[in-house]
Amino acid sequence: MRIVKLTEETRNDLLSTLLKRSPNQYIEYEDKVSEIVENVRSRKDEALFEYTEKFDHISLTPETVRVTEEEIEEAYREVDPKLTEVIRKALKNIRAYHEKQRRNSWFDSQENGILLGQKISPLSRVGVYVPGGKAVYPSSVLMNVVPAKVAGVKQIIMTTPCRDGKVSPNTLVAAHEAGVDAIFKVGGAQAIAALAHGTQTIPKVDKIVGPGNIFVALAKKAVYGFTGIDSIAGPSEITVLADGTANARYVAADLLSQAEHDELASSILVTTSGKLAEDVSTQIDEFLKTLPRADIIRKSLDNYGYILLVDTLEEGINVVDEIAPEHLEIVTSNPFDTMTRVRNAGAMFLGQYSSEPLGDYFAGPNHILPTNGTARFFSPLSVDDFVKKSSVIYYSEEALRAVHEDIESFAKAEELTAHANSIAVRFDQEER
Repeated sequence: MRIVKLTEETRNDLLSTLLKRSPNQYIEYEDKVSEIVENVRSRKDEALFEYTEKFDHISLTPETVRVTEEEIEEAYREVDPKLTEVIRKALKNIRAYHEKQRRNSWFDSQENGILLGQKISPLSRVGVYVPGGKAVYPSSVLMNVVPAKVAGVKQIIMTTPCRDGKVSPNTLVAAHEAGVDAIFKVGGAQAIAALAHGTQTIPKVDKIVGPGNIFVALAKKAVYGFTGIDSIAGPSEITVLADGTANARYVAADLLSQAEHDELASSILVTTSGKLAEDVSTQIDEFLKTLPRADIIRKSLDNYGYILLVDTLEEGINVVDEIAPEHLEIVTSNPFDTMTRVRNAGAMFLGQYSSEPLGDYFAGPNHILPTNGTARFFSPLSVDDFVKKSSVIYYSEEALRAVHEDIESFAKAEELTAHANSIAVRFDQEER
């Protein structure tokens, strides 16, 4: 793994290279995705089934597109009962964490007949997209569905691509345990279009959540406005901020855990220790001799893997904030203090034993996180993503009379005389 001294030049090169991974850089696919979305919008199931046969080589009908109760029962028979128990344990942790994010409506009653407030309402129907191409992700099922259930969403629709006509049993068990209401055997941009616009078999949803490949990401971008989306997710990424106290073998293993996702994944170590840098590089070479996905990992590290040497921890914190990584591991002598000085990261993992996969599967916080530097202004998926807020305003006649001239003056200053009249008409007779 390459080791480079951080300079202004290497900093700019790194940030420029990482930005190339953004879905916004793949404009050559946008026309094709737009064509798919429009065809599904206009031709509905007919186009949806055509694209599924073309891309996934599966022939579907209105009778076979939805996963049946029998298929779910079969999945339970195929999945190792030990894994089912692990899924249930993870669900308990994830649910407990997200329960703490619940919001309540509030109302503030003031003097003179004024009441102001905020009403919280769950979304009615949400679509969850679960990848199923290069790998299957039952953990993503849990992370998308649990906060929606906690928020009170009435109906959760899931779409996921098939392999040989079947949805992964692990995915089906996770979906059933989490409480998904309906599962459809479609994936790709066509699935996103179906969720956004509705077809004869798949209902239109209020919001679409869940990660996917570049076509899924661009499709979510294309349908935004017709429906809500969580984000336009890019490839996975990890940054480890470490000093000389870190265990090189642990750090190397954690960097590789993200590099194995795909060739566009990014793994970066930022460290003040030259010895740690060399040791981590050596450990990575050793791991690659035995890891089954070594070919994918090597391509990922060759393109987007870095070990950055910095002079001070403060310099390391600054470059981490510029990267704004999806996952940040802090392995320093005092990770809790270091954490307070970092501004931009999707999820922070503190200390030697808080490995990133702990968050992927089990700890409880959501693993649907901002990527490609969007942690500068975006947050992990949460209960907030599945509710909407309505302002509540009540003024009595007495309360409005006390301020109506002020409001009319403000409206007239903007030359919106109908606005002013809307207030004045309530008092003009009594003041003549």
